[in-house]
Amino acid sequence: MKLLVFIAVLACAFQVYAEEEEVQKEDGVLVLTTANFKGVIEQNEHILVEFYAPWCGHCKALAPEYAAAATLLKDEQSVIKLAKVDATVENGLAEEFQVRGYPTLKFFTSGTPIDYSGGRTAKEIVQWLKKKTGPPAKDLSSVDDAKAFVESQDVVVIGFFKDQDTDAAKEFLGAARALDDTSFGITSDEAVMKEYNVEGDKVVLFKKFDEGRNDLDDITKDSVKKFVTMNSLPLVVEFNHDTAPKIFGGEVKSHLLIFASKSGADFEKIREAAAAVAKEFKGQLLFVTIDTDEEDHQRILEFFGMKKENVPGMRIIKLQEEMSKYKPDAEDLSEDGMRSFVQSYVDGKLKVHLLSQDIPEDWDKEHVKILVSKNFDEVALDKSKNVLVMFHAPWCGHCKQLAPIYDQLGEKYKDQDDVLIAKIDATANELEHTKIQSFPTIKLWKKDTNEVGEYNGERTLNGLSKFLETGGEYGMAAPDEDEDYDEEEDVDEDSEEDVDHKKDEL
Repeated sequence: MKLLVFIAVLACAFQVYAEEEEVQKEDGVLVLTTANFKGVIEQNEHILVEFYAPWCGHCKALAPEYAAAATLLKDEQSVIKLAKVDATVENGLAEEFQVRGYPTLKFFTSGTPIDYSGGRTAKEIVQWLKKKTGPPAKDLSSVDDAKAFVESQDVVVIGFFKDQDTDAAKEFLGAARALDDTSFGITSDEAVMKEYNVEGDKVVLFKKFDEGRNDLDDITKDSVKKFVTMNSLPLVVEFNHDTAPKIFGGEVKSHLLIFASKSGADFEKIREAAAAVAKEFKGQLLFVTIDTDEEDHQRILEFFGMKKENVPGMRIIKLQEEMSKYKPDAEDLSEDGMRSFVQSYVDGKLKVHLLSQDIPEDWDKEHVKILVSKNFDEVALDKSKNVLVMFHAPWCGHCKQLAPIYDQLGEKYKDQDDVLIAKIDATANELEHTKIQSFPTIKLWKKDTNEVGEYNGERTLNGLSKFLETGGEYGMAAPDEDEDYDEEEDVDEDSEEDVDHKKDEL
């Protein structure tokens, strides 16, 4: 009997050993499957998992940085591990962890996952993980420690406190816990305070650009958070995948976007002019350059109704529940031109700019009518008809799938005088009274009342017909998973080229 028990124990031990052996690595990153996922998560207290698709452009861009982060952690002998899951193969895991876009990163601590919210460079990944697993601020007990910390990154924040048990020190640490993408240090060492000319409690942000240093004396959790987010970016920020989260997640919601070719002869002159004006409006507007040489940025130009011949140019956006856009009277990118444009915006003298295409000559030739901003109200708000409108985007995969069904719907109701089927390219046409958050969106303007109903039922000829015939009652259910403006790539492989959604970038 004892022999049988011993054999059973050996068998279990061998099975565990075999499971551990099955976990392969690629560039230092654990490769997880449905078979080994649970075991690896249980065996590692801290593990970051990337759910990816082989065809995903963002995943390909992340891969070398993710591998470099794994190497950095290994070199530091950290217990934190990095892993990845091919979500196109391991569908069950993707469904279990509600993967809706690629890449999706989840950080597991003792088996409990949270969403990753850090940057996408190796240093930013490691920094975020350290903040989540270690103290919120590094103790700096000597001048050498402080100097090494200041030199370690482009932006660091140090709290100087004679007594770290004070309310101010506790508020500082609360802010440090809340800001995952910034490294914080704390010191009470007199020599360190003397080295950096600090007397009394103070928070100092050190940076390798612009002024080089910013100081804060009024120390609360909220004031420190605002201070850091406002000062951790350059006066003029270059837009890219790394800076985008900081640009759009910051405290300043009004942005001057400068569209210019980075390789152009006048780029540096434009940037210098922008920096001069940015100093005057610091805290009110963020100044952002967008390199129009980048292929990925062409859709941003399209979003603003701009073409290559409009470059260099500028626009202002205000990020709120509904984004507002503002256009200058002239594309004058001199210092005076920028200052005048920004001052007019701050003074509330500018009107919101709405895009519109010209009305096509054959807009009503087909059974599905083509609307633009300029003819929308005249057609859609005609109280003698039930008017169904599909708001679509040229790059939207779901829109392309729906198009033939929608054409059939137009054919079906072509002879019914009180029904009109229409569509509008919502990326090139904007309406003051109707804002679109995802594609495709289908809305019904009801006969007699112009009451608006939105369709969220199945995208079939039968479903859309019922929606019309019930006056918008049928189909008022939970919405399908439309293509919204997610920074990550849509999980539909067919839509790979269509998913670099510009409204999230802006």
